[in-house]
Amino acid sequence: MQKNLRMSLSKRDSKTIWHPLTQHKTAKLPLAISKAKAALLYDENGKEYIDAIASWYTAMYGHCNDYILESAFKQMQTLDQVVFTGFTHEPAVKLAEELLSILPKNQAKVMFNDNGSTSVEIGIKMALQFHHNNNDKRDTLLAFENGFHGDTFGAMSVSGLSVYNGPFDDHFLKVVRIPTPDGTNNAEVLKQLNALIETHNIAGFVYEPLVQGAAGMKMYDAQGLNEILKICKTNKIITVADEVMTGLGKTGTYFASLNIKELPDVICLSKALTAGLVPMGITTCSQDIYDAFLDDNVGKGLFHAHTYSANPIACATALAGLELLQTQEIKEQQAYIIKAHGEFLNKISAHPKVLNPRQSGVILAFEMDVEMERYGNLRNKLFQFFMDKGVYLRPLGNTIYILPPFVITEAQLKAVYSAILEALESFS
Repeated sequence: MQKNLRMSLSKRDSKTIWHPLTQHKTAKLPLAISKAKAALLYDENGKEYIDAIASWYTAMYGHCNDYILESAFKQMQTLDQVVFTGFTHEPAVKLAEELLSILPKNQAKVMFNDNGSTSVEIGIKMALQFHHNNNDKRDTLLAFENGFHGDTFGAMSVSGLSVYNGPFDDHFLKVVRIPTPDGTNNAEVLKQLNALIETHNIAGFVYEPLVQGAAGMKMYDAQGLNEILKICKTNKIITVADEVMTGLGKTGTYFASLNIKELPDVICLSKALTAGLVPMGITTCSQDIYDAFLDDNVGKGLFHAHTYSANPIACATALAGLELLQTQEIKEQQAYIIKAHGEFLNKISAHPKVLNPRQSGVILAFEMDVEMERYGNLRNKLFQFFMDKGVYLRPLGNTIYILPPFVITEAQLKAVYSAILEALESFS
């Protein structure tokens, strides 16, 4: 044991840990992070990095936020954990109340779970069992091409990125796909949708509203999505909005679904929900969805449970995050980031290596016009280039995106932009 302690943390890690999204035969040793505060990460040697993606869109109020920590600590001293079947508690009830007050107005019930994948899994179950409970046999789900919804089997089924899910294709639920509407292909997308409805018994439509995260922050047409949702509702297809990434202030509104007239039946949340402190997921639904599970027949209930559902500490953390989200200070920070992103995009939009510059709220993205293999060497070289500059960005192939914590400072955001400008001049 003493011998191991003399090794670097990265080397000790390599002897015991299997990391996510990692091919360990070719990957470099992971970087050991020893602490974090606000928008900064610090490695074990003391070097600091600007966390320009809020650690996968979670720590939106900054790492180790004092108010979040205080709320969690206070809750720890009164109630740490209790089974949520047959019991309830104040943090869960209050969180449900506060969340429903800012969600789209048709949302009525909150189901607690553990993470983004399981929040989508429950949304899929709601859609399938809704029709089952109504004696309407429907066995197919609808999804967009290139979507990503998580790593559990239902969530993988509706995801369209084979680089993640290829080995499991033969084991998935039945899914049909349509392209995302981009404003020029809307009529064709609707034509494809109507044809699929004619030939398949579609139970639910699972989608990332307005921005497809893992596809490379691909942004698509709100009006086109609105028309798709209209058709789904006309045909009693349950609409499931995966707001795990987009939710809680990322797109300029509390939820991306608020930018669309037709509201979803089900909404899936996680990531920024608990401000990057502890894991939790939530799936919300309309009253109509909930009512379809009420019956004297016990088997018509939704029998899905997680041991840590509605963990009181996680609920207290989420409540603190919701409180911060609605403060004037955070709203001003969001407005600043949105404005700064717009100015930066204007600055780089004419650059010969910049393709498809785009923005949705605090999310900025573009493609570098450089020869590459998707998720190949370019991505790794870009990642290391930024880390050497003290900026944590995580390119998706040749897609560079920024999704910073709301608390990032002006100097830090300028440093992120500067690193990107240097990358544009350094890669050919």
